[in-house]
Amino acid sequence: MALVRAHVLVCTGTGCVSSGSKKVIAKLEEELKANSLDKEVKIVETGCQGFCEQGPLVIIYPEGTFYTHVQESDVPEIVSEHLIKGRIVGRLLFKEPLTAQSVPDYADIDFYKKQHRLVLKNCGHINPDSLEEYIGADGYEGLAKVLLTMTPEQVVEEMKKTGLRGRGRGGGGFPTGMKWGFCQKSPGPKKYIICNADEGDPGAFMDRSLLEGDPHAILEGMIIGAYAIGADEGYIYCRAEYPLAIKRLKQAIAQAEEAGLLGENILGTDFNCTIHIKEGAGAFVCGEETALMASIEGKRGMPRPRPPFPAVKGLWEKPSNINNVETFANVPYIFRVGAEEYAKLGTEKSKGTKVFALTGKINNTGLAEVPMGITMREIIFDIGGGIIGGKKFKAVQIGGPSGGCIPEQLLDTPVDYDSLIAAGAMMGSGGLVVMDEETCMVDVAKFFLNFTQSESCGKCTPCREGTKRMLEMLEKITDGKGEDGDIEKLEKLASSIKAGALCALGQTAPNPILSTLRYFRDEYEAHIKEKRCPAGACHHLLTYKITDACKGCSLCAKNCPVNAISGEPKQKYVIDAAKCIKCGACLTKCPFKAIVRG
Repeated sequence: MALVRAHVLVCTGTGCVSSGSKKVIAKLEEELKANSLDKEVKIVETGCQGFCEQGPLVIIYPEGTFYTHVQESDVPEIVSEHLIKGRIVGRLLFKEPLTAQSVPDYADIDFYKKQHRLVLKNCGHINPDSLEEYIGADGYEGLAKVLLTMTPEQVVEEMKKTGLRGRGRGGGGFPTGMKWGFCQKSPGPKKYIICNADEGDPGAFMDRSLLEGDPHAILEGMIIGAYAIGADEGYIYCRAEYPLAIKRLKQAIAQAEEAGLLGENILGTDFNCTIHIKEGAGAFVCGEETALMASIEGKRGMPRPRPPFPAVKGLWEKPSNINNVETFANVPYIFRVGAEEYAKLGTEKSKGTKVFALTGKINNTGLAEVPMGITMREIIFDIGGGIIGGKKFKAVQIGGPSGGCIPEQLLDTPVDYDSLIAAGAMMGSGGLVVMDEETCMVDVAKFFLNFTQSESCGKCTPCREGTKRMLEMLEKITDGKGEDGDIEKLEKLASSIKAGALCALGQTAPNPILSTLRYFRDEYEAHIKEKRCPAGACHHLLTYKITDACKGCSLCAKNCPVNAISGEPKQKYVIDAAKCIKCGACLTKCPFKAIVRG
């Protein structure tokens, strides 16, 4: 048997697959075979490697050479130059956006240097379809330790010592150990463990990437949780829009059952546990735990009042414990290294790490896992590589549509539960959307409110009617029809909805409005009093003007779809504001930059 001298890791997360990584793998197999290297070089299909902006991604070990934007046509050169001659293909190396410097080594890239990849440790480094590779990366050691040496009570106490707080959408960060303890103490012979994988925030893909890249870690965390609370059955509630995640979860469950890690008498003990997958239809409200349980039961996904809490009366009215994907992914590591070691990470009140999906006007989009307590500035500029095009940072939306916007003056805010809440935002599930100087904050608030309003289940009046009225007011303001007193009405209505809504969807829906009013009130006032959008983003408030730089080339007039521009050749042209539909065609076509937008 030939000795394997190199491993070629190819990302097969959803992002890289959509960019062509499967074609890269097929071409690699072809080229390796043609050069008689198929026994010496092993191709490893991994989950998401995190650096989604640069995909498809290829890492070659033992060197750790990191290639980006790899296409099928690049493969012959990689094989002939790197794998045969030992020469790095320089044109495929990643270049740091702020310095344009090429970085050959995976470990030296700024995007990865400040991360602490605990939950994402295996993502991008093992084949998620291989139980053997997961076990080779210390998988199921935590489960073995728990089942063979600890009582359920000891497991709960150990979890309490970690200080781990829930990584779910609600953002409150309820202590996981305490939550497990409540369910453990609930009487009854039948209990359920549930994983909330209903990731519905716009721009969020943390849970999807974990499920695709390390499905056995989620299973191991769930089995440990089931043992702790006394459950023998569990559900993973995953949205059907994640077909690759579901495929890999199903395979992981089958592998675990065959290996005696799921089912009856796990690891030779008297503990039994089965886990099912429930595919959700994609309703955002089903991220709320009582709506999620209703959906599993085959009912319409609508929240119910609490108490009783799920720990007392949950799925099919039995005691149930619900945690999200990232929370369960922390559990195997905790029971491998111990609570004290885990608690060394993070801050006093926010332990461990947090996975963020970096999106928006940022150079390095992708997944980043950072220790709690790191500043927002470090995430955006050190890991994220700064703002696209060197433009000025304006704000970052954290916590998804239920979160809030943090302005430039708070960039040094530590990323932990309490600091973010004090700043008017929240941790949430981990969506992080970066905005530059050309972003209108009133329009941002309208965008997120439009999402939450359309996703409202309609059960309670504050959410059903209140979000609709707030959205109408924001639409009026961005259309240039705002009136004095609208800001005060928004604030009053937002406070009423937060206080009166039934579930977290309605209670947090006003957050984008309240945070943008708190830090960008002047933009609201400019829209209402001056009928002007300072960022130049609101269509109805835009104006186009031809300056004295006009050379009379007539390109603007020729490209205007409504004949709103007139003039004589070689003379300054004029825009008729009454006819102008503000499409921007003239601005795009002018070769002399003589048209300005305001």
